[in-house]
Amino acid sequence: MTLLLSSLIGAVAGSQTQAPAPPAQAVLPLMPLPAQMKPGTGEFIINNGFGIVLQGFQEPRLERAKRRFLNTLSRQTGIPLWREASLNKPQFFVQTKGPSAPVQRLEEDESYHLQITPDEVHLEAANPLGVLHGLQTFLQLVRITPHGFTVPAVTIDDQPRFPWRGLMLDVGRHFMPLDVVYRTLDGLEAVKLNVFHWHLSEDQGFRVESKRFPLLQEKGSDGLYYTQEEIRSVIEYARDRGIRVVPEFDMPGHASAWFVGYPDLASGTGPYHIERDWGIFNPAMDPTRESTYKFLDTFIGEMTVLFPDAYFHIGGDECNGKEWDANPRIQQFMKAHAIKDNAALQAYFTGRIQKIVAGHKKIMEGWDEVLQPGTPKDVVIQSWRGSEFVGQAVRGGNRALLSAGYYIDLNQSAAEHYAADPEGNEPTTVGEESKGILGGEATMWSEYVTPENIDSRIWPRTAAIAERLWSPRKITQDVPSMYARLAIISQKLDDYGLEHNSSYPAMLSRMTGEPDPLPLRVFGDVMQPPRQYARGELRHYDSFTPLNRMVDSIPPESDTARQFLDIVNRIVSGKPAQEDWEQAQEWLVLWRDNNAQLQPLLSRSELTQELIPMSTNLHHVSQIGLDAIGYLREHHNAPAEWRTRQLAFLKTSEQPQAVLLNMIAPAVEKLVQATTPATTPASGS
Repeated sequence: MTLLLSSLIGAVAGSQTQAPAPPAQAVLPLMPLPAQMKPGTGEFIINNGFGIVLQGFQEPRLERAKRRFLNTLSRQTGIPLWREASLNKPQFFVQTKGPSAPVQRLEEDESYHLQITPDEVHLEAANPLGVLHGLQTFLQLVRITPHGFTVPAVTIDDQPRFPWRGLMLDVGRHFMPLDVVYRTLDGLEAVKLNVFHWHLSEDQGFRVESKRFPLLQEKGSDGLYYTQEEIRSVIEYARDRGIRVVPEFDMPGHASAWFVGYPDLASGTGPYHIERDWGIFNPAMDPTRESTYKFLDTFIGEMTVLFPDAYFHIGGDECNGKEWDANPRIQQFMKAHAIKDNAALQAYFTGRIQKIVAGHKKIMEGWDEVLQPGTPKDVVIQSWRGSEFVGQAVRGGNRALLSAGYYIDLNQSAAEHYAADPEGNEPTTVGEESKGILGGEATMWSEYVTPENIDSRIWPRTAAIAERLWSPRKITQDVPSMYARLAIISQKLDDYGLEHNSSYPAMLSRMTGEPDPLPLRVFGDVMQPPRQYARGELRHYDSFTPLNRMVDSIPPESDTARQFLDIVNRIVSGKPAQEDWEQAQEWLVLWRDNNAQLQPLLSRSELTQELIPMSTNLHHVSQIGLDAIGYLREHHNAPAEWRTRQLAFLKTSEQPQAVLLNMIAPAVEKLVQATTPATTPASGS
């Protein structure tokens, strides 16, 4: 049985009713989509008679996974199952054939077989990793029906496309407490991501306790760091969920926080301090001193014992070399060793570090800049610049993974992330070369996030990235289906304790002092933060700037504006349904009239006063949209002077105000452009 998904995209506020969506592909509400699915007949009913049993290979991790599964299922259904499910007659049989590696490895078997009939459920896997994934698939299938909570009958055979499917979390710029880390790991398990890349050092902070070099955290962290015991706890928590933990300590650049306690590591004269601004800074490690490598050998030795994963990330990005240029001793070293430029000097440093990492029985990983002529072939390259650099790396014999296109801090749409592929849109690697593409990672850089709003920046869009990395390439990139399923998965992630849906209304309430500031929600639902790196150009931010305004509260992508644009595209293409006209007009009236209710609310709060002009702007943009729809529906020509004036206004309205983008303006511009100009100019409304 399949579930037809339609009209399930996004969330709207108050009378902002849901838009009619075009018929979506008939698929189960799963993300990632499995490799193979065969629908059955009927449905499996979940009630207080539900029973589950573990068979075959046994280990405590499987028992804990069963307990988590039952807790989540109980939250989904409201049926207390954590006790009864172990006492009732089994209906759900979990068969595990054998163990997985004590320290999770890159190429382990993550496949599973899930068969659901009206009477029983059978989940089989080669090891606990497949069991973990199969349990998450079952949880995603749970739905409410006239028969109660059910799961559709289906047979699924599933395995990932790529072995490396990760999320990078930057805790250097803004520190993230353990509760954020733990719930992020819960989210990764839910969507079958299996790597937690922990970016632990930056110019703004060094975040790990070192017992060998304690001044790293004592002087370089503002007291915000993880103890080694906390690190071990996170690693164990992640392993329970089938997730590897790969640490990153950035070097030779992005290392100011190292130098506060150990200035002799640096190439300049100092003094050094924790950076408070964002950007690329000059301090860099001295690659010409043997003392640098002795220090790093000891430090890396300590960290490779703490972090058991086979891979160790050394960063390597965005070292501008200015301290090297200004140091006569370093320049003399380069001349004496025939090192022609800073890129070659960094390659020398990377080669030395790679030997240190390998000496501690680890495999080195680094960003694009690490790839230079002569880079050892076992170094893994993480590309932030594009899939072409992934291809360049694997053609040269290195393995690589993609992050370009998956920068979830840049406020791009889920559709844009969904379109990015580690193999590129037109794969150029074949045969053995393609095996060098390990997968990819979403990247959560933390300049503009806090523990309060970080979930809304990671979720739900990262689930779309997870599908790109798990599901077969042959699966059609059906964007409407993706968005429909993403909306369902977004709600299900609430059951894991994630806060991407709850933080937005809570932040709006705090901004206004009102328990339910509905007019502000109507306004915020059609706004978006600036894209790419524009935010830093619109207002100065540093590590002390409060992130508590509208731009920090709203999601990175406006589902309502996206739905409105879909309607507008159907209208201007000449293929609208009657409900498209009605929904467009209903929304435009709502947004136009919202200004009168919102203005008194905005003036009462220092945090919202900057939105007063933006609300007025939304009022005018909406009225223009209503006028344009009037011309289009009645097939009347629009006065030429009116069109010219409104198009000019809309272009201005598309520019950021109060560090926000009005996402209705581009769609209304399309409506105005679609009107037919009158042959004789006349004044319009």
